[in-house]
Amino acid sequence: MTQDATFEDGRESPLNLGAQDADDLQVISSLVQDAVFPITEMRWQAKQHRFGLLLNRFRWEDDAHSRHAPERVQSLMVVDDVVAVSSQGIDRGESDLILSLLSIDFEPSEDGAGELLLTLAGDGALRLKVEALDVTLKDVTRPYVAPSGKIPDHPE
Repeated sequence: MTQDATFEDGRESPLNLGAQDADDLQVISSLVQDAVFPITEMRWQAKQHRFGLLLNRFRWEDDAHSRHAPERVQSLMVVDDVVAVSSQGIDRGESDLILSLLSIDFEPSEDGAGELLLTLAGDGALRLKVEALDVTLKDVTRPYVAPSGKIPDHPE
């Protein structure tokens, strides 16, 4: 005997994506565009060669905005094989600073190594030197109504 599908069967699942090449990274970059995070929610674990961000990302993949308010979700973005981290235009001493991620780009060098450039609003940037491109993005909470109640604007 078969069972009919239920409404819950059609619900959206949390994202759990990986990127190991530039094309995959562009998918993740588009999903984290306009993500916001407190400066206190970024960590570099030098011994583990890992850099992580706990982001509040806009749910760009959700096309049901006509049925409900725009949503955000907390997501963990982890970059492995990181050998160095540098920043520009960020006052790391300002513990209540909120950053906004605009894009992620990969600048390859030899043998799969390269640099990830995380461009932030307000002329800020993070540069991660990596031995290989290995980025994961995983939703870790349920979606919630975006505090602004709006879809982020993008000047074309």
